[in-house]
Amino acid sequence: MKNIKYLVLDVDGTLTDGHIYMGQDGEIMKAFSAKDGYGICHIGMPNGITPVIITGRTSRIVENRAKELGITEIYQGVGDKFAKLTEILEKNGVELSRCAYCGDDMNDYDCMKRIQDAGGLVGCPADACDEVIELADFVSKKDGGRGAVREFIEWLVK
Repeated sequence: MKNIKYLVLDVDGTLTDGHIYMGQDGEIMKAFSAKDGYGICHIGMPNGITPVIITGRTSRIVENRAKELGITEIYQGVGDKFAKLTEILEKNGVELSRCAYCGDDMNDYDCMKRIQDAGGLVGCPADACDEVIELADFVSKKDGGRGAVREFIEWLVK
């Protein structure tokens, strides 16, 4: 294992396929991969990796999925993901170098770059934007919402 304490996860495009299904009353559906859920709960957590969701959108659906997986660190509606992560790390006395991040787009890039610069690890789904793919230490063979997070977790614990 690569001494990772926290796995920071984006939602749309990482834990989901990036589609946002909207009805007249707002968001109605997101599709999550059972493979990613298994990886978080049965591979990452037993190996001492705490999942942390930091996402720019706010969704009751994400709250429900996090609760189902036993994820207690969930932060939604976050504009500056690095500032939020810094706050979490300071509160818990964890160094940035002990973080991994899985994201897919430019709103993840700054946080991913800073983690990588500090000695942490970053991964992404196969369908991430080009800039994130170029930055990543690990690029999954799978797209977001299709098991990419599980592949990253498996890579982290090997």
